[in-house]
Amino acid sequence: MENYKGKEYKAILAWVEDGIGHIKLNRPKSLNSIDFTLLNDSYDVLTLYAEDPEVRCIIISGEENVFAAGADLKALAGYDSFQAYEFLDAVHRTIFAMEDNPKPIIAAVNGLALGGGLELMLACDIRIVADNCTFGFPEISLGIFPGGGGTQRTPRNASICMAKQYIFTGDFFDTETAYRMGLVNMVVPPAEVMDAAKKMARKISRKGALALREAKKCINNSMNLDIKSGSRAEQVSWSMLFASEDKSEGINAFLESRKAEFKGR
Repeated sequence: MENYKGKEYKAILAWVEDGIGHIKLNRPKSLNSIDFTLLNDSYDVLTLYAEDPEVRCIIISGEENVFAAGADLKALAGYDSFQAYEFLDAVHRTIFAMEDNPKPIIAAVNGLALGGGLELMLACDIRIVADNCTFGFPEISLGIFPGGGGTQRTPRNASICMAKQYIFTGDFFDTETAYRMGLVNMVVPPAEVMDAAKKMARKISRKGALALREAKKCINNSMNLDIKSGSRAEQVSWSMLFASEDKSEGINAFLESRKAEFKGR
């Protein structure tokens, strides 16, 4: 089940079930620390899922006690500036493959989500987390700072002052704080995280794939465009959907008091 398209990955497990593409980070001995292999494996699967019509939604998860505990420090310790830059190239490539993916991505998070692990979570569209999670950006205590988008996405999701507090201090924070900051969508008991993520994924999967793709793109654009430019981009995406079969099916189903059967075209 864990070998999507017959491929065997070294750092993740990947499979499709009920229209949901799963990516499970799988470096338990290193607390799912992030290295080139994990990034490259994830990027490969994200690219394949983006093109697979069977995949309607994606869930990214970790282990029972850890989502991802940050970058692989044993590897980072020996990097020079050029190697560090190359490593972040791989980080950004994978994270942008998440943000730009036409399929909605749900993070199912248990345990620790620290440093790069928290940055991966923040790149997901919806975050469902256990009530006993621990979050944080401890990099400042190592003489560096979160370089995989943490300084960019945290203030966009929470506030600039809260981003500065936790990035400047390196302090850990709990699930309640993450929820209050707006970093997560839903908090459930640890044993219910994956079930809640699947329930959300199934609900989303029943919607029109084209509308989901365009809505995700427009929402992401809102973080980078002024409101007039964003609204014009939204107008184009919205209008394009009127050439789709899904739009006709959706409106006709509503008028006929039945459930829509979207085909993604």
